[in-house]
Amino acid sequence: MGLTRQYLRYEPAALFGLVASARAGVAFVALRGERGRYVAVPACEHVFVWDTRKGEKVLILKGLKQQVSCLCPSPDGLHLAVGYEDGAIRVFNLLSGESTITFNGHRAAVTALQYDHLGGRLVSGSKDTEVIVWDVINESGLYRLRGHKDVITQALFLKEKNLLVTCAKDTLVKWWDLDTQHCFKTLVGHRAEVWGMALLSKEKRLITGSADSELRVWDLTYIQEVKDLDEPESKKSKGSSSPGAEENTEEDETLELDEHPEERIVKCSKAGSIIREGRDRVVTLGTDRMGKFLACHGTDAVLEVFSVLSEEEIQKKLEKKLKKARKKAKQNSEEEPERSVQLGLQEEIQRVTNVKASSKIKSFDLILSPKGELKMILLLQNNVIELYNLDLSAQVPQAVRVSRITIGGHRSDVRTLAFSSDNIAILSAAAESVKIWNRSTLQCIRTMECEYALCSLFVPGDRQVIVGTKTGKLQLYDLASGSLIETLDAHDGAVWSIALSPDQHGFVTGGADKCVKFWEFELVKDESSVQKRLSMKHVRVLQLDEDVLCVRYSPNQKLLAVSLLDCTVKVFYVDTLKFFLSLYGHKLPVLCMDICYDGTLIATGSADRNVKIWGLDFGDCHRSLFAHDDSVMYLQFVPKSHLFFTAGKDCKIKQWDADKFEHIQTLEGHHQEVWCLALSPNGDYVVSASHDKSLRLWERTREPLILEEEREMQQEAEYEESVAKEEEPVVAGEKQGETGLAGKKTIETIKAAERIMEAIELYREEMAKLKEHNAICKAAGKEVPFPVNPILRAYGNITPSAYVLEVFKKVKSSELEESLLVLPFSYVPDLLRLFNEYIQLGSDVELLCRALLFLLKIHFGQITSNQMLVTVIENLKKTTISRVSEARDVLGFNMAGLQFLKREIEAKDEVTFFADATERFEEKKRKRKKKEKMVLAVL
Repeated sequence: MGLTRQYLRYEPAALFGLVASARAGVAFVALRGERGRYVAVPACEHVFVWDTRKGEKVLILKGLKQQVSCLCPSPDGLHLAVGYEDGAIRVFNLLSGESTITFNGHRAAVTALQYDHLGGRLVSGSKDTEVIVWDVINESGLYRLRGHKDVITQALFLKEKNLLVTCAKDTLVKWWDLDTQHCFKTLVGHRAEVWGMALLSKEKRLITGSADSELRVWDLTYIQEVKDLDEPESKKSKGSSSPGAEENTEEDETLELDEHPEERIVKCSKAGSIIREGRDRVVTLGTDRMGKFLACHGTDAVLEVFSVLSEEEIQKKLEKKLKKARKKAKQNSEEEPERSVQLGLQEEIQRVTNVKASSKIKSFDLILSPKGELKMILLLQNNVIELYNLDLSAQVPQAVRVSRITIGGHRSDVRTLAFSSDNIAILSAAAESVKIWNRSTLQCIRTMECEYALCSLFVPGDRQVIVGTKTGKLQLYDLASGSLIETLDAHDGAVWSIALSPDQHGFVTGGADKCVKFWEFELVKDESSVQKRLSMKHVRVLQLDEDVLCVRYSPNQKLLAVSLLDCTVKVFYVDTLKFFLSLYGHKLPVLCMDICYDGTLIATGSADRNVKIWGLDFGDCHRSLFAHDDSVMYLQFVPKSHLFFTAGKDCKIKQWDADKFEHIQTLEGHHQEVWCLALSPNGDYVVSASHDKSLRLWERTREPLILEEEREMQQEAEYEESVAKEEEPVVAGEKQGETGLAGKKTIETIKAAERIMEAIELYREEMAKLKEHNAICKAAGKEVPFPVNPILRAYGNITPSAYVLEVFKKVKSSELEESLLVLPFSYVPDLLRLFNEYIQLGSDVELLCRALLFLLKIHFGQITSNQMLVTVIENLKKTTISRVSEARDVLGFNMAGLQFLKREIEAKDEVTFFADATERFEEKKRKRKKKEKMVLAVL
């Protein structure tokens, strides 16, 4: 067997250049005991926590591969729930930064997350149109609610009642009774998608935002009625409708629950509308935690802030208005105007101010500070976070921008990257600025304003950089001062490509004006100082028939390759500019190319998704590779090798071997099109830029990469993905109705089920061995040593039944039901017998009862028809009831004890408080007497 070529693996090293992704919301989080200072923002697959006062990143909550799509902080401020594009939800602890809980239930991106007021339950809505309620404390799913026909946009718990309100893009607002898990009311007062909603005035008012400039306000009344109400009264309440309401869409709606002895009626009547200044759809609608302020924004840069009056304020205002009306009535000698005086909706929900941001707003969050200021954090479309303060005590409140986090990234997509010759500095340039980054610290060390940059390079010596722009200019910057030294009009169109000459005396540029221009570096006398400064001198021009897209020198500087808009690559001699070769074969223009270090090969990447490898001696095509699923945007050889990297619009970066024509490795991480990449001169680092606004650094490790293993891993990943996409197992006798199981089948649940099956098989084998061993001992008439299973020995010589329990306890709480659903029935009888044994011992009663009840539910028919299991079920019934009642007694005793201790501590604190107050009062009295004596003495 011949020697296999060894490659070294490139691993993701860092993500930088990103302040915040505009995909999900922004949220204030409590950190280090402070509220209103730290904000959590999505950053591709991670969540960054920024300190708005210092403009620093203080915490990174690391995700896996999928992009963050939703954020929600818990009411206690200690946790942050994060929803991802693949439907997973992870709950992070903000103190440690670790992920504590993972929920898998949705089949598409999570679009809405909300905690209940205690933080014990979490509701999630998704693009798969389903709503799932999760138990955060037990780390498990409670139930899945189906009913909406489009993407869920918002979900809210009601504090007082066990109700849930959801809205979606199917124009409906649905009310769910969480006791019975069904939808008991649907609000149909919208003609377009409902993009957001909020509960106000102690949940007596619902406000919804749709695709127009109207914020619809609904009055809510909750009435608890007993079933034996008079028939006519219930009919009367059912038929009532508000005068002047529109047809059947915006009328008062009531719906009664007939199945229950206690009926809940929610009367929902339209109170009116608040007209927004924005004409487009509502993007985000939300309130502060207290519900005193309401804010919303559309697809523009304006945030509209409203103040919601409390009941006391409304009463005061009403009394004032009534007083005026009485005075007026007295003057005109009219009757008392008691009934005619009412507050309008515009008076109850008043416009405070409009906040104009520097760019389009993607989301916001509000918090009322103890000083009485309203803090507003805005996440903008252009990779910026802005914090505004609103002083509510002012006569005319005006929002003031307090801080702006921008230095961490560009405002627009990075279109060009370059490495310095010492591998330390990275240049990135976008439509508005050029930034220089330190590779080791990932800090931005220079920011310089520029025009729309398309290509760039470090001048030899790394003290200056040159940027080619869309307007055809070449801009020369000095890095020490961060200033623009010189601007030259190089081309009549965009400067698409720039390449440094191998002798480092000059460079070449190619533009949209069908010219290739040759430049040399020169030192000219600066007018402002005595010293000479660097400049660029145009020396030659090569006129062509088509726009130039890319130019590259051969390493010996004898040849120049030029990619043209006519899909060909033409090779010229540098000294005479005579034509040498034409490389044709691509169906679409060649967007990128590179020549290897020894000048033998040229690789070209095209918009036709192919990469072609050519010999530079005769211009023959060695191989054509289907490289990406979209246009190949950038291509570069690894220094001193025939390996090269390509970047594509399919979000992937791939490494190839140009000698063996093999795909080596795929670097996955970017979530949108990759525009460009750059390799460090030593080949140890790759930096890439994408449309998701992020820059990613990849590092070459010492770990060897074996292609066969890579292929196997890829096949495994594909299999796991296909397993997750399979149909969900059907529970016998259960209809596909409004509710369902919260979890979903994943590779983790299948692995957990396999572990349980293996443990039960080991238990069966050990039991059979023990039976056989006992028979041998009986026949021999003496004790023969029993061989211990190595697995059981590893667990500390535990019994086989105890081993099954250990395996069972290790199944994640959120995956328990789905794992049991996958488990074949042949293993269930053994599991039931073991459950009986465990419950009798009183270990993990809660977990075992949960699993037992679920197994009985899904295998009810088979268990009841099996005569062998009748005694097992009878025994389980007795032991379960006795053990559960014991556990409840212990729990009740502990609760009573804790409440007693609480009362004791409160009473003690009160005594201390009064003692302190009395002491302070006596001290004040003594001081006053002393002062009086001094005054008398002076007099």
